[in-house]
Amino acid sequence: MFTYHDIESAPEESKVLMKRTLAGGAMVPNLNKILAEAPATYQAYNTIFGLFMRDTTLSPLEQQVVFMTANFENNCHYCVPGHTWMMHAAKMPEDVIEALREGTEIPDPKLQALHDYAKALLDNRGHIGDDRLNAFLDAGFTRRQALEVLTGLAAKLISNFTNAIAHTEPDNAFRKYAWTHPSER
Repeated sequence: MFTYHDIESAPEESKVLMKRTLAGGAMVPNLNKILAEAPATYQAYNTIFGLFMRDTTLSPLEQQVVFMTANFENNCHYCVPGHTWMMHAAKMPEDVIEALREGTEIPDPKLQALHDYAKALLDNRGHIGDDRLNAFLDAGFTRRQALEVLTGLAAKLISNFTNAIAHTEPDNAFRKYAWTHPSER
């Protein structure tokens, strides 16, 4: 139903975004090929994703916990394998990756608190109450980080929902991490 655009078929405004991705030496992921259909959405996703990865005070592992929590909760067949691939490439702990893929307890209590906070935000559309926020802060996170998590979740809303409606095919690079939500096995 959706077109996997390349630089030639993409709308003019998206061509620049695709060229930037290629200039970084990376492939253009299938998600981006789909997003190219809507340049404003594509740019919003790239901007939010980039801000979260570059400009927040969360560690790379903590960022992936936020992303993978959203991927799992939103049942994203594309993003769970993609972020699994990224986490493996970054040599992140296998037990954390497995817990995030399976929806089980993360062995690190601080990471579990981050997961619980992100999940609560998703489940309650932000209305988590002071107790849940304080549990996050008591785990060693800051008020700034409480808001930074929202940036990661915003990026995931665009990507997870795009993949749901477009049925985006996983890229070859991470097909070996194919995933089905535990509730659907």
